[in-house]
Amino acid sequence: MQYTGSRRILAVILAFIILAAGCLSETARPGDRGGVVVAVSILPQAEFVHAIAGDRAEVIVLIPPGANPATYEPTADQLTALSRAGIYCMVGSGLPFEQIYVPRLAAANPAMRIVNTSAGIDLIDHDPHVWTSPVNAVRMVRTTAEALAGADPEYAENFRTNASDYEKELVSLDAELRSLTAHITGRTFIVFHPSWGYFAREYGLVQVAIEEEGKEPGPGHIAEVIDLARREQIHVILANPQFSRQPVDAIARQVNASVVDVDPLSEDYAGTLLFLARTLAGEGAS
Repeated sequence: MQYTGSRRILAVILAFIILAAGCLSETARPGDRGGVVVAVSILPQAEFVHAIAGDRAEVIVLIPPGANPATYEPTADQLTALSRAGIYCMVGSGLPFEQIYVPRLAAANPAMRIVNTSAGIDLIDHDPHVWTSPVNAVRMVRTTAEALAGADPEYAENFRTNASDYEKELVSLDAELRSLTAHITGRTFIVFHPSWGYFAREYGLVQVAIEEEGKEPGPGHIAEVIDLARREQIHVILANPQFSRQPVDAIARQVNASVVDVDPLSEDYAGTLLFLARTLAGEGAS
């Protein structure tokens, strides 16, 4: 594979980290200093790890707030920190960042265990946002808890107990979301980037994206979305902070709709999903 620009620099950094990781003593591996070092791709996963392990885990989040997982490149500091990780809990559902970097990160730290937290989940083609369903999040939490238990056996039962308690919170969240979405009369909602497919599937909704296969929409598609919004009387359009609002604002002006930012990568997992449901139900639009 040919590297250009910043990716060539990253390749060089990774080469140095491979050497550094090989030189680490066993006492620098996870489990030392009374805990385990866990790498995750996104902020919602960091919440999962904290709920399971608390201060027993040091969490390295690779995709920072506001970054686009399709284009983000890890920094040298992140790659250096990753050389200490014993576990990388990848989302595992086709996140572009992971498809590009997980093989390289694994090569940089061969001792790091790669865990696919989407194992056993019915995936939607071309939609990596598996965590936007709390039912899926329960599976992800269980998988993460078992990985942590294996890395830090002394605290394994604590991790499993904490995971069970957190799963109960997710089940309650799911019940509240079902109640909120049951009252939505129009079952179709419009988004810029198709981030909410798993949420839509879970609660019987239909997501329509302005973006076309990762590209800016053409005039024909914009016209179709405008016709849909008018026909379905859609008054709220969802935007993502990781993407330009220009096409969303243009369509919203045509149909007199509000634009609401909802971040699928927010660190406030439950709060974000509740805000989304209330917005779609007409309770949280602004």
